[in-house]
Amino acid sequence: MEIVAYGVLADEQPLLQDAFDREFGGRHELRCLGLFLNRDTAPIAAGHEVVLSSVNDTLDADVLRALAKGGTRMIAQRATGYNNIDLAAAEESGLTVARVSFYSPYSVAEFAWALALAVDRRVVRAAHRTREFDFRLDGLIGRDLHGRTAGVVGTGKIGTAFARIAHGFGMRLLGWDVAENPDCLALGMQYVERERLFAEADLVSLHVPLLPDTHHLVDARALALMKDDAILVNSSRGGLLDTDALLETLRAGRLSGVGLDVYEEEAGVFFLDKSLEVMTDERLARLMTFNNVLVTSHQAYFTRDAVGQIAATTVGNVADHFAGRTSDNTLVPRRETGTGR
Repeated sequence: MEIVAYGVLADEQPLLQDAFDREFGGRHELRCLGLFLNRDTAPIAAGHEVVLSSVNDTLDADVLRALAKGGTRMIAQRATGYNNIDLAAAEESGLTVARVSFYSPYSVAEFAWALALAVDRRVVRAAHRTREFDFRLDGLIGRDLHGRTAGVVGTGKIGTAFARIAHGFGMRLLGWDVAENPDCLALGMQYVERERLFAEADLVSLHVPLLPDTHHLVDARALALMKDDAILVNSSRGGLLDTDALLETLRAGRLSGVGLDVYEEEAGVFFLDKSLEVMTDERLARLMTFNNVLVTSHQAYFTRDAVGQIAATTVGNVADHFAGRTSDNTLVPRRETGTGR
């Protein structure tokens, strides 16, 4: 049978195809689309039992019903996050849903540090200047991070990898999470209330999933607690940060630097070429005007190591579906257990 994958990036496709061929050895075919899955593109999946989705696809109730009506029985999300999928509607439509619960945490943690260092040391501005043979240092002064305080919001695998790097820089570590991580405690991390973390940290990095309880975790109140010269990095999910509150904070001349790899309204913008269009998202356009803000387009995970792991796990989830198996990656199990194929 043919399996269709939406939102496949050019650099991702060979890794996904390789994982697919190794698992199925020609028994099934893979159709890769650059299009994102939404109401308009869902009909393309008609007749395909399995759909491989991306993090910026729209899988609301209408899309899921359309997929189920067209014969789809399984959604395999090529990501850890699944806030773009209406799981209740998927279950009602009889759709199995699985995700990638783990991939290289170093990809995201290392990129979060790349953002932090870039805004601290004004790397982008410096690169633009030297490209035009302007070698002045005016306005490029940064500061040592050694001896300062890193606040790690979320200390799972990615947060822990970020904390290890901070420890290597010689930073004091503050953490906030629902449970303390022994690996972080071994680094000397002190777990504190969220308010204290925001108030004391010189660098705040977000590493929690987007859930109803974490939506706008960093709001106007949290931003008001932060130091005027603090650095804020978000490489997790855009919805963790209240963009309007951030804009007001930046307009007030506060925060030394902000590094964003995610944005709460990124769907329909990130991963696409908008260079010849008018940017109608006024908040995103406004963020771009601040010279202490660096925005990248959800690329923190985008290493060959991580994408290869994501591809292999996704294909494994499809194999589990055909065999009637569930795993830790299963979000919505299939209604009936089938025999292997």
